[in-house]
Amino acid sequence: MTDYRIEKDTLGEVKVPADKYWGAQTQRSKDNFEIGLEKMPIEVIYAYAKVKCAAAIVNFKLGKLPEAKKNAIVEATTEIIQGKLDEHFPLAVWQTGSGTQTNMNVNEVVAYRANERLQEQGDIETKIHPNDDVNMSQSSNDTFPTAMHITAYIEVSESLLPSLQELKNTISIKEEAYKHIVKIGRTHLQDATPLTLGQEISGWRAMLEKSERMIVDAISYLLDLAIGGTAVGTGINAHETFGAEAAKEIARLTGHPFRSGENKFQALTSHNEIVHVHGTLKALAADLMKIANDVRWLASGPRSGIGELTIPTNEPGSSIMPGKVNPTQSEALTMIVCQVFGNDATIGFAASQGNFELNVFKPVIIYNLIQSIRLLSDGMKSFNEKCIAGLEANEEIIQDHVKRSLMLVTSLNPHIGYEKAAEIAKLAFNENTTLKEAALKTKYLTSEQFEEWVNPDKMV
Repeated sequence: MTDYRIEKDTLGEVKVPADKYWGAQTQRSKDNFEIGLEKMPIEVIYAYAKVKCAAAIVNFKLGKLPEAKKNAIVEATTEIIQGKLDEHFPLAVWQTGSGTQTNMNVNEVVAYRANERLQEQGDIETKIHPNDDVNMSQSSNDTFPTAMHITAYIEVSESLLPSLQELKNTISIKEEAYKHIVKIGRTHLQDATPLTLGQEISGWRAMLEKSERMIVDAISYLLDLAIGGTAVGTGINAHETFGAEAAKEIARLTGHPFRSGENKFQALTSHNEIVHVHGTLKALAADLMKIANDVRWLASGPRSGIGELTIPTNEPGSSIMPGKVNPTQSEALTMIVCQVFGNDATIGFAASQGNFELNVFKPVIIYNLIQSIRLLSDGMKSFNEKCIAGLEANEEIIQDHVKRSLMLVTSLNPHIGYEKAAEIAKLAFNENTTLKEAALKTKYLTSEQFEEWVNPDKMV
């Protein structure tokens, strides 16, 4: 049997599990939205706790909150940020679109734990109310988008970008190591003119560098915070300096240069910053799809595929075929990319639903954004450590492909013209001979000329 206590809100009494810190409004949300398995990301809760902590400090400085209450709220929010109270945040993503119930979940847990600490310290007179004290000078409508921006900025800068940089660095090492290996290029999945393996890999590295620059630029827009806008953007019930001061305090708490958004009406109803950020994540995902596919194509075989690269043997590749090695890291990463593409569609549509003064698709927007960040961060880390770091060139296969390629004939274009060069290539293909044999048969050039003009090392 579960022990309960009775909590009250404006609608009446509610039974709440005795060992949980949340109150009546959280319990109502928990009971009313038994939908799916997706919970509000804990990263959002940690960001929310920072907002509540900053608000308490600023309200104290403005003379609106007694010091005892401020101290208790700061202590409670610190415990949340430290991950000590995770079990008290049970709400589903699928709730009210403003995130009101998550805001109240945080308010109620902070109030309960703050009151508990006050009692532990012998203060039985001071009572902290979730709305009047913890939510002072705030609304769900400005605190939830503020928490969204804080969460997204921190997760991208402290998780995704480091993973991206590590993958880029490993690829750079491979680029340098294989800069001397001439291989056959491929366009339209068909043989093309040569390049070096290092040049091919340099394309991967440049993709990641460009994505990195775009992401860094995009997240700068997340530094603008909605805090201070309260219900509809006018700042009702908040001191006129509250938003700016709270943003400064959040910057201090997080170590990131957050600032008060210039227009709170935009901040409450528009999430174009997040659409922009996720767009850069989609661009990164598109490049990761290309890199992962290149790896698995080039490593295909080992005897009936391209086989120019070898990948680490991380686990048995088949439950029926012994000795099979599959490109599992590439497959995992490409599935992540598919999920990110889907998340981008969801975020784009949800962000378009800003009706009048408020967008009410906020929880699904931040859930999908955080999932994309987490998947890409973990996916790049795994792909880097379990695949790219152990990637090796199969020089014997690479050299054989170069020797047999008909597209080396391209180097003859300036000397004998496109049509004669094409004739040589077709003849070699049809008679299954080498390019040199076909060229000499046409009498368009001498053996010495062929050796001079058809040199893969000079074609890269």
